[in-house]
Amino acid sequence: MINWIKSFGFLTALTLLFVWIGNLIGGQSGMVIAFILAMGMNFFSYWFSDKIVLAAYRAKPVSEEEAPELYAIVRELTTKAGIPMPKIYILPSEQPNAFATGRNPEHAAVAVTRGILELLDRNELKGVLAHELGHIIHRDILIQSIAATIAGAIMLLAKMARFGAMFGGFSRDDDNRGGLIGMLVLSILAPLAATLIQLAISRSREYLADKKGAELAGNPLYLANALRKLDAYSKRLPMPQASPNTAHMFIVNPLTSKMLAKLFSTHPPIEERIRKLEEMARNMGQY
Repeated sequence: MINWIKSFGFLTALTLLFVWIGNLIGGQSGMVIAFILAMGMNFFSYWFSDKIVLAAYRAKPVSEEEAPELYAIVRELTTKAGIPMPKIYILPSEQPNAFATGRNPEHAAVAVTRGILELLDRNELKGVLAHELGHIIHRDILIQSIAATIAGAIMLLAKMARFGAMFGGFSRDDDNRGGLIGMLVLSILAPLAATLIQLAISRSREYLADKKGAELAGNPLYLANALRKLDAYSKRLPMPQASPNTAHMFIVNPLTSKMLAKLFSTHPPIEERIRKLEEMARNMGQY
């Protein structure tokens, strides 16, 4: 419940930031234009992001004959959760990782890397797959699409402000909005603030998926043990095609660069996630 409240609070903060900056930089008309453009871009992303990201990571669909154990685990979990069986993909990467995508449970996909299949035992893999199904159940793609729409609109407004400043597009009325220097500073700080809030939303969704995954798997320690292994191995094994734009989708940050990992912190600290799972296991009498 706390993380649901946090997610709602972050979305509200992002919306208020957009309204305030929109009026400050572009007035009501500029705010509306930026929002419509961002809506258009993210509407396309919401409907086609699964195909785009799967293609970007060269994910290949696998049949039940090719991956019987993988299918058996996912079928067990989806039956328990009461959701349709998602499409299953394997990424040709040695880095142990996984992600889920799709706009709703009826149009969902779960992708795992070749590395994670080689590293984890059955229970640990079950914990990871349950976590990914948690994202699908909570419709996190929809929530993150809303956040991306508002954040994208703020960034468009910031570009409008910089463009206007460079070409003298501000009127005298802009003095009431903080002047030229104020506009330039705001055009830099606004996207940064929007990105930070967007990342905070992503982190709160990870905690929710951990909790749901632990409940589905039946033992929080399955996921806790998996996260411990994934954190250790993912730092040593690079995923060349990984980018900051899609890092938030994976169960652990796929960026091996410490600088990039810190700069684009889409995930809560692994140690904190494991601590919460172990506490949950103690409360369930399993630790």
